[in-house]
Amino acid sequence: MPIPFAGRWFTLALALLLALSPADAAPLSYGVENDIQHPVYARHGMVSSVDEAATRVGLDILRAGGNAVDAAVAVGYALAVTHPQAGNLGGGGFMLVRTQKGDTVAIDFREMAPAGATRDMFIGADGNADSKRSLTSPLASGTPGTVAGMSLALRRFGTLPLARVMQPAIVLAKEGFSVNKALADDLATYGKEALINHPNSKAVFFKADGQPYAQGDTLKQPQLAHSLELIAAQGPEAFYQGDIAGEIAAEMQRDGGLIGKADLAAYRAVERRPVSGSYRGYDIFSMPPPSSGGIHIIQILNILENFDLAHMGAGSADAIQVMAEAMKFAYADRSEYLGDPDFIKVPVQALTSKAYAKTLAQRIDVNRANPSAAIRPGQLQPYESDQTTHYSVVDGQGNAVAVTYTLNTYFGSGIMAGNSGILLNNEMDDFSAKPGVPNMYGLVGGDANAVQAGKRPLSSMSPTIVVKEGKTWLVTGSPGGSRIITTVLQILVNTIDFQMNIAEASAAPRFHQQWTPDQLRVEKGFSPDTLRLLGERGQNVKVLPVMGSTQSIMVMPDGTFTGASDPRTIDDLTAGY
Repeated sequence: MPIPFAGRWFTLALALLLALSPADAAPLSYGVENDIQHPVYARHGMVSSVDEAATRVGLDILRAGGNAVDAAVAVGYALAVTHPQAGNLGGGGFMLVRTQKGDTVAIDFREMAPAGATRDMFIGADGNADSKRSLTSPLASGTPGTVAGMSLALRRFGTLPLARVMQPAIVLAKEGFSVNKALADDLATYGKEALINHPNSKAVFFKADGQPYAQGDTLKQPQLAHSLELIAAQGPEAFYQGDIAGEIAAEMQRDGGLIGKADLAAYRAVERRPVSGSYRGYDIFSMPPPSSGGIHIIQILNILENFDLAHMGAGSADAIQVMAEAMKFAYADRSEYLGDPDFIKVPVQALTSKAYAKTLAQRIDVNRANPSAAIRPGQLQPYESDQTTHYSVVDGQGNAVAVTYTLNTYFGSGIMAGNSGILLNNEMDDFSAKPGVPNMYGLVGGDANAVQAGKRPLSSMSPTIVVKEGKTWLVTGSPGGSRIITTVLQILVNTIDFQMNIAEASAAPRFHQQWTPDQLRVEKGFSPDTLRLLGERGQNVKVLPVMGSTQSIMVMPDGTFTGASDPRTIDDLTAGY
């Protein structure tokens, strides 16, 4: 989901670097003398996340000998404590792992619709979609997947015990942490909407005087600490079959929700084959369905490969025109063809076909925009044979991890499961409550993403790894709801086509076009002349708040690392070891 930003253009937020001896603390040179903005650099490993405390947790795990997966699991649990806007035990998401051997694996721990879910459960008496049911009621929560996903990743690729990687999160929950400005602002703004009407949630995030915790306050979460201790001692069974499952099921039963003990016991995280493609000699790996992100990033890149973006220039009217038009075609196809691959056949091969992309590229006029009303989902038969957070981790052995996970909107449904300290998601809104009607992000879906028991809702989350000459080159991802796909896309184009370093690529102004509404959304920072030219070409240009919060790491040819957190994120910090 979209997240708030202060618009402060600090550099390199929360990308903390790892070096294992005092001598390693000396600055590294990566040979770029003409850059205005410079990334963080390190020799042995790197963690990039939205939160200082969570990033430090990941670095400590790396320093203790853990690999990138160990650190990623530790960061995920730490964010559940320190970044409750999106970090979670009661939500879900996606992880992309590339091992030192060169294998790339996707782990799908997306939430699932409970057994009692029905196609029309969010349709009101007037026949229209009822967003209150799908966002703020107990019906809004799907069966959570985060705990299962983290456990699967650790079991398959980690080296440290679960209790070891969870211990830092337990300490943060039990002893407390200092509330930063981002959390304080979100509690003051969204907490009063999502949390204050739920007594369990209010008791955790609001003080005795009725005010939310403020910047600098120490927030302790003893109930969450107890839940974390149960998982650390008993494994994921504590969450899906033990005491925590009982708390979730009882909370749902009390208020009319659907998640029961049987739903929790039946949940499984799934290992999937990443969607992959190539772009100008680079190999792109990203999330497959039920995420739409990877497919449409590759689809758009395939379209763009037919244009000389480098010659057009970064931020030029020509480059933006071509990219915006390519985005329209991808989002139109998303509305028709994407859903849970366990329930429908998603035409992955067709959507990521370079031949199909070429037919779309031929419809792009650099001088005139295609009206969205004139664009329909493509005929694929010939080619078939917003609150969210992202973090990236690399280690010195060649392992890389990209994770994007979420509760959906700020603090999810706002409902806390009994005495567990765990906030529950409102991901059921990501289904198409009524095919053809936009959800809260303006995204239109079809029958492929209709509500169905046991189904995983469609997502835009796009953890992505780029490989150059067989070696990991870039690890990236972002929150941002429907704008995740275009945000990650622009990181790739900025680094590959426009040869920006990762700090510059992260700071460059962004734009977004998602077919419907027919609007070219741009951040401030583009030339007024460029925006005027785009308007003359038929683009409905609107300058709106900033988009995304990327957390990215680039591996240099000598094996060292450069990284950058998005300067749009507040409470920025860089620290070195």
